[in-house]
Amino acid sequence: MTITTVTPVTQDERGSQDEPQLLSQPSGCAPTPPHPRPTGRDRYTIGEVAEHTGLSAHTLRWYERIGLMPHVDRTHTGQRRFTNRDLDWLHLVSKLRLTGMPVADMVRYAELVREGDATFAEREQLLAAHREDVLERITELQSTLLVLDYKINIYADARRGAEGA
Repeated sequence: MTITTVTPVTQDERGSQDEPQLLSQPSGCAPTPPHPRPTGRDRYTIGEVAEHTGLSAHTLRWYERIGLMPHVDRTHTGQRRFTNRDLDWLHLVSKLRLTGMPVADMVRYAELVREGDATFAEREQLLAAHREDVLERITELQSTLLVLDYKINIYADARRGAEGA
């Protein structure tokens, strides 16, 4: 069986009290989802999506309720059935969350996507503005990292000096 993977969200969400929390995942550049998506399959229950993405079923329902998820199909009994396209969308949402994009901006982006191609310019503007925020935060973090490295070196030098005495 051939499988493909999608990277899940890997950080705890911060936001309103109504906003659900993500399940804990290992961090890294491209973490492996708990369970890879089987190819040739295009219908998933909310439990399978939760297991695959690391998001709770509560978070998935909340995403749908606030308009962050596009329309999710349902069976004749009302159970949600997610598609590979839904999983791809959740992958993008996960990346946007990792960058710290506010939920309101993600919802606005989702609205623009649903409105169609005429919104390309506005989508580009929204993403470009957020990219600038991310670059600013990266610069701040790099500066902070230099301070940490400096302090670590002080302690390592002191320890080496004490060991040599």
